[in-house]
Amino acid sequence: MAVEVPDGALSMGADLEERARVRLAESVPMAKVAAVHIDDDGAAGDIEAAIAALPASDGGDDDARFTVDGAEAHELMWYATQEIPDLLG
Repeated sequence: MAVEVPDGALSMGADLEERARVRLAESVPMAKVAAVHIDDDGAAGDIEAAIAALPASDGGDDDARFTVDGAEAHELMWYATQEIPDLLG
């Protein structure tokens, strides 16, 4: 989700398993949400492979890095806030 929050209102995971997770210190009203970005269903296989390859990629394995880069090549789909109920349904 794309949301404007004040500095200090969020924290990010430091561990490998948590580095993509963002935690907010307080609730954010839906009125503050600008958009939602989601991977296409077709990206699922590449993303699962990339998750499995992350430790080896971080360790310098070129083949694993290629797998991670493959997942990063997928473009995120963009949805306006009025489309969120349809995404959750």
